[in-house]
Amino acid sequence: MDEQNSETRNGEGRDVVLSARGVTVAFGSKVVLDNLNLDIYRGEILGFVGASGTGKSVLMRTVLRLLPRRSGNIKILGQDFDELDEPQRNALDMRLGVLFQQGALFSSLTVKENIQVPMREYLDLPQSLMNELAKLKIRLVGLAADAADKYPSELSGGMIKRAALARALALDPELVFLDEPTSGLDPIGAAEFDELIARLRDTLGLTVYMVTHDLDSLFSVCDRIAVLGKKRVLVEGTIDDMLAYDDPWVQAYFKGKRARSIVPQNGHAGENSLAQDSRGK
Repeated sequence: MDEQNSETRNGEGRDVVLSARGVTVAFGSKVVLDNLNLDIYRGEILGFVGASGTGKSVLMRTVLRLLPRRSGNIKILGQDFDELDEPQRNALDMRLGVLFQQGALFSSLTVKENIQVPMREYLDLPQSLMNELAKLKIRLVGLAADAADKYPSELSGGMIKRAALARALALDPELVFLDEPTSGLDPIGAAEFDELIARLRDTLGLTVYMVTHDLDSLFSVCDRIAVLGKKRVLVEGTIDDMLAYDDPWVQAYFKGKRARSIVPQNGHAGENSLAQDSRGK
C-alpha cells in the first residue's frame, strides 16, 4: 500500500499522522486515561500539556507501545501496530524518533556511539558510514564536532538534550516524540532548543509531538496545543482557544500570573508565534 495514501485525512483534507480513538490505560484499578481521542497532523508541532500526574507521559509511552492500553485504537502514519507483523513494525519504528525527558543516553557510550544505537538495531551499515552519519546528526543539532567522542558525564544539560535529539533523528524519522525537551534548561538554553526544534521541523518536514509544561515553548513554537485533564483531552487548538476555554485548570494555566508575562490575554496570540510562519507557507 502506498504510504501517503495509507494515511487518513480529516475533513479539512489534512494528513493525520497519529490518530488515537477511545484509548483507555489503567494500572490495576487506577484508570489514568479513559476513552481518549487525539489527532496529530502532518508537519505540525503539537504541544501536549496538563497538570502533573494527569498522564501526559503515559499517553506518549502508550503510543510508543512501551505501556499497554486496556482498550482503544492507535494508528501511526496510517498503520495500526496491532495489525502488523514484526518486519512491518520494525519498518514503522524506523519512521519514529523519541527524545525522553532526561535524554536517556547510555552512560558507557560516547555521543557518536549513542547516535549509532538505532542504526545498529535497524540497519546493516559499515562502521565508516555510521561514523559519517553520526557526525552529520551532531552538526544538525548544533553540537561541536568534538562532542562526538565525549561521554554523557562530560556534557552539560543542554548538550545532553541535543545529543539525545541527534539520536532521535538518527534514522531520519517523520514523526518525533519529545518528552519535556526543555526541562532543566535555563531560559536562554530552553529558547535556543525551541528554535532548534522549529528549524528542524521546517527544514526536515518533521511532525512533532511535544509533551511540555513550558509556556514559552507553547507560545513560540507550537502550532496547536492539546490539554489533558479528567483522563482525556479537554481541549485542543491555538493559544486563543485555550484562553477561551472554560475550565479552572486551563484558565489558571494560561491566564495565571506567569502566563500573563508570556501569553497575550486579548487574543491574536498566534501572530507572535513561530507557528504562524509554518501556517503561512
